[in-house]
Amino acid sequence: MAVKTSNKYGRISTNDEAIALVAGYSALDCYGVHELVSRKLTDSIAELFNKQPYGSGVKVTTVDNKIYIDIYAVLKYGVNVNAVTESLKNTVSYNVENFTGMIVKSVNVNIIGIKV
Repeated sequence: MAVKTSNKYGRISTNDEAIALVAGYSALDCYGVHELVSRKLTDSIAELFNKQPYGSGVKVTTVDNKIYIDIYAVLKYGVNVNAVTESLKNTVSYNVENFTGMIVKSVNVNIIGIKV
């Protein structure tokens, strides 16, 4: 699925994989995030052959030109989980909205673990 918008220059279509890459880069830049991980073992095996680590751990769904993002992250030990998740939501939402020009309806952060 793709998100579509138009402006005075023409129509713009953004693929879900591109949105996932932007969200992945943004998530890894947040303080306290160690890595993004897949939610299922089959996804992890498939990503071994896919050479894009920044799209892993990010699921993008688009419905009626609204973007829903799920992030699966491992945090660093000793960080405030609530502060990191709020920072992650705000950063990813801002960067994806800036990139696509569309509304990010929700960013769900799923903490998979803590890295010591």
